[in-house]
Amino acid sequence: MKHFFTCLMLLFSFLNGFSQTYTGTGGSITDDGQPNYYIINVSGMNPAIINGSHGLLSVCLDITHTYDSDLDVKLIAPDGTTVLLFSGIGGGDDNFTGTCLNDSAATMISTATAPFTGTFIPMDILGNVNNGQNGNGNWTLKITDTYAADAGTLNNWSLEFGNNPSAPFVMDSSNLPLVLINTNGQEIPNEPKITASMKIIDNGPGNYNHITDVANAYDGSIGIEIRGSYSASLPQKPYGVETRDALGNNLDVPLLGMPSENDWILFALYNDKVFMRNTLAHKLFELSGHYATHSRFCELLVNNNYLGMYLLMEKIKRDKHRVDISKLDADDNAGDSLTGGYIIKIDYHDANNSWLSGFSPVDHSNLDVYFVYEYPDQNTITTQQKLYIQSFMESFENALYSSHFTEPATGYRAWMDVPSFIDYFIVNEVSRNNDGFKKSWYMSKDKDSKDKRLNFGPVWDFDWAWKNINECPIFAATDGSGWAYKINDCGPDVNSPGWAVRLMQDSTFTHQLNCRYFTLRQTILDTAYLFSYIDSVHMLVEQAQARHYRKWPILGINVGTPEIGPQPTTYDGEITKFKSWISDRLAWLDANMPGSCPDLSVAVSQDDSFIRVFPNPTGGLVFVESEAMLSKIELFDITGRPVLNIDMCNSSTMIDLTALQNGVYILKYHHKNGSTGIQKIIKE
Repeated sequence: MKHFFTCLMLLFSFLNGFSQTYTGTGGSITDDGQPNYYIINVSGMNPAIINGSHGLLSVCLDITHTYDSDLDVKLIAPDGTTVLLFSGIGGGDDNFTGTCLNDSAATMISTATAPFTGTFIPMDILGNVNNGQNGNGNWTLKITDTYAADAGTLNNWSLEFGNNPSAPFVMDSSNLPLVLINTNGQEIPNEPKITASMKIIDNGPGNYNHITDVANAYDGSIGIEIRGSYSASLPQKPYGVETRDALGNNLDVPLLGMPSENDWILFALYNDKVFMRNTLAHKLFELSGHYATHSRFCELLVNNNYLGMYLLMEKIKRDKHRVDISKLDADDNAGDSLTGGYIIKIDYHDANNSWLSGFSPVDHSNLDVYFVYEYPDQNTITTQQKLYIQSFMESFENALYSSHFTEPATGYRAWMDVPSFIDYFIVNEVSRNNDGFKKSWYMSKDKDSKDKRLNFGPVWDFDWAWKNINECPIFAATDGSGWAYKINDCGPDVNSPGWAVRLMQDSTFTHQLNCRYFTLRQTILDTAYLFSYIDSVHMLVEQAQARHYRKWPILGINVGTPEIGPQPTTYDGEITKFKSWISDRLAWLDANMPGSCPDLSVAVSQDDSFIRVFPNPTGGLVFVESEAMLSKIELFDITGRPVLNIDMCNSSTMIDLTALQNGVYILKYHHKNGSTGIQKIIKE
């Protein structure tokens, strides 16, 4: 049921229309999840047309409520333009007392505290209503109490119009793909998905995309909902999107060069001021030889309202192009077909979607650990399949915690794919990921006939990573120190199984970890490669980031993840801070990585003779020049697969990489005197 309250209107006029204030009364705010509407009828405004010269300056309100974060408050102009004033702020504190919203304020309301007395920047651009419409008519304050048990009262509210207001934000074109969503007047809920339409415009690299262009990457129906847990509480919302046909059925389509599927994510970048915390982690895991979620940067408009930069990305699913394991149907309940494939995770859980491990972490015997059914999910997995995957995980942990756990045939190695665990470990430790060992931790099990072991990944959820945060000493250290895998020492919201703690007790494992880490440090974990990637993203989003931060003016402000230390006031400053953090982190890991790799120095030692490889990065041709005579050159991709082998008897050559895919390659050269060395080549 909708609740309408017609408000009294009091008009104060000043000469020449410099300031006009319209004040209304309010009414009760119900806590049934239904919107409450409060109306001020504006009449006699002079001039009547509101724009960047004369228009709405501010909205002020006074609310009594005992749980502020329950409230979602929006302003609706006479022409239907809707502006989000605030939502989900203030936690369990009380009231909004003398609260005004003005685009020219110094402080964002999302960073303020109850009772929010003063003038603040709203969560949306108030100037969007100053779009040339007639300001006379009904202005509506829409307040929704999203959670029961705490009703409230709007005591009063007012609108002030005057000269030199903020102007509407105008989005015309972008070098990034444009995603345009029309919900036909519906609000996007947390769940279930509503039916909407989506257009994607992508004219290709080097070309601009205009909102007036014909949709050429997708033009059709979708289902859409708000997704996420903590991220859904932030002003820029993440969305789950399902591509559909005209009848509402799932429709597998390729989007922006990614393989066909129907489940997609529009990942909000509000909590990642450099925009690449996730993409960098995904790239590193992929270059380590594993599947990682693919994504494309884009800019999003919903109902013609610009929402900033997003990542359009794949959702983790069982699929030949995503997590490539066997399909498990409802009748696969015996024999080899029962043994896979499964995707499970450690994450938020409930009694229906998870089961309790029979083991506690080795260093925290008081903690419970739960595994969550991801594929098949809780609604489709059969009883036999539940029993199988539960039994498999119990056997794995039995072996891990046994007295013979280091034995290759009977210990943990018989049950888990150690290389995939090591690569998962390295990516999450390089980024010191707060979430990597406690939640959003995915793992899969294929059929026994394909692979009998538990595989780890894809990696996921890095917007709390690559930075210093106020989340126990492990993640607060500003010198790059601390082990993320020891997250249970922090009393997390989701307990980690602590498997890495046990594995560190096996010297064979630590030596293998050490060798892998320091091998990657000479290729994809070399700061030259990492900074090259960061610079490439910086260049790609340089124009879009200015619009994003016009929409979300949070540079210099601590929002989202509670970061420690000063906040840069420019995007370039954020990039510099990001690079500095990575350098500090790698230096600490270099000095503290457990184990040793005695053969590594032999395998990758550089010869004393001068050698030069250029240009690097390259688009195709590479010249190799050596001071000493060369006998052979070998080229390997990042997984170690050989792609080129040239026998030589001179000191220089040219190699052509034009036909190779972009990425990192390792050039190994052999001198006539028997010495060898390696060089990294980046093909882009």
